[in-house]
Amino acid sequence: MKMHHFTRKWRERTGSPRARKHFLSAAEEDKRKEIVTIGFDSVRVLIVDDELSVRKMLAVMLTQGGVKCSHVSTPEEALDKLQNESFDAVISDLRMGPTSGMDLLEKLHSGYPDVAFLMATGVADVRVGVQAMKQGADDYLLKPFDMDVVLASLGRALQRKQLEREVQNYRKHLESMVAERTQQLEIAMSQLERSYSATLEALGSAIDLRDSATAGHARRVLWYSIKLANTLGGLEDQLKNIAMGACLHDIGKLATPDGILLKPGALSDQERKVMQRHVVIGYDLVKGIPFLAEAAEIILAHHERWDGSGYPRGLRGDEIPLSARIFAVADTLDAITSDRPYRAALPFSAARDVITRESGKLFDSVVADAFLGIPEESWASISTEAATRVISSVFALSDQSLASTPGFHLPLCFPRLHATPERRDA
Repeated sequence: MKMHHFTRKWRERTGSPRARKHFLSAAEEDKRKEIVTIGFDSVRVLIVDDELSVRKMLAVMLTQGGVKCSHVSTPEEALDKLQNESFDAVISDLRMGPTSGMDLLEKLHSGYPDVAFLMATGVADVRVGVQAMKQGADDYLLKPFDMDVVLASLGRALQRKQLEREVQNYRKHLESMVAERTQQLEIAMSQLERSYSATLEALGSAIDLRDSATAGHARRVLWYSIKLANTLGGLEDQLKNIAMGACLHDIGKLATPDGILLKPGALSDQERKVMQRHVVIGYDLVKGIPFLAEAAEIILAHHERWDGSGYPRGLRGDEIPLSARIFAVADTLDAITSDRPYRAALPFSAARDVITRESGKLFDSVVADAFLGIPEESWASISTEAATRVISSVFALSDQSLASTPGFHLPLCFPRLHATPERRDA
């Protein structure tokens, strides 16, 4: 009965143009004309059904619509066919003995995602057909087949797969485009960083020309500060700013009169006030430069003291930025252990004594404890190596520890920037 009804309907569909036009409503005829405009010339469809008569009838129907077809009787044969030939779509019956169309759908969905899948089902299996669509089928067809519906469903499924391919290609292209743009941005950033480096080097050279008494000071305090920051831990994202702040901490001395900056003797109270203005001048010079904005805090606060006795704002305790508290210990270490015009360098043990005595007064006790936990040999090694280290990649290392990065360097790092607690700006 099922086959008879299918054959009769197919004959009505393939009768004379007049009979076919009489059978179709106006809306159906318009729909069919629209469907026929879809190009199926290059489309290949694999029909899977355990009834030979159904396979042949559906193949004839699709062939009439311009679709090339092959047909097999089991899902296993279909998978073998797919391995050896290329198909655009599979139309499979739902119930085919021990292996169902749902099993084929699962394997097709995972192994051949670009192949459209249409599930064929009887009227009583509509819910199963809908479930098949939920599991990845592109559409389902009700038996007995209607030529217009079959072609329309096939066209929609193929268009859907085409859209999926276009989206996938777009994503791949987008990923490639993003990677290309990222590379271009990285190159631009690298060039910008080199420009920053050249600017900082020029500033350091200008300071170096004015104050040559403390050669190598900035390099040493930079590495001392990095060592302390890494010992404290959790400051990886601040190492870049600490490094730049250490390099530029005395940039304000460019505005200090030579008579005060280079005076060999003790400064008067008025001269000391002029000298102390260098921290505010330096801060004002760099605070408006985006990549130096955070480093500017070190420049402003590197003479503040834990007990509030420092300048220029008299900050105390945690009011002082941690980076500046770290730098204060590093600065004192270098001031005591470096040669000065008025005395020779003292041993690292002398610096340990001073920092121990002033812990909790001039210095943050947590930072002081971190310093005291590092062997004197380590500080001596850093002091010796600092003279040969050149730091030019500091900007690219904001997301990792500088101390653990081979070859970390910043431009010339301005070797003669600063003095000591005994110096006239203390």
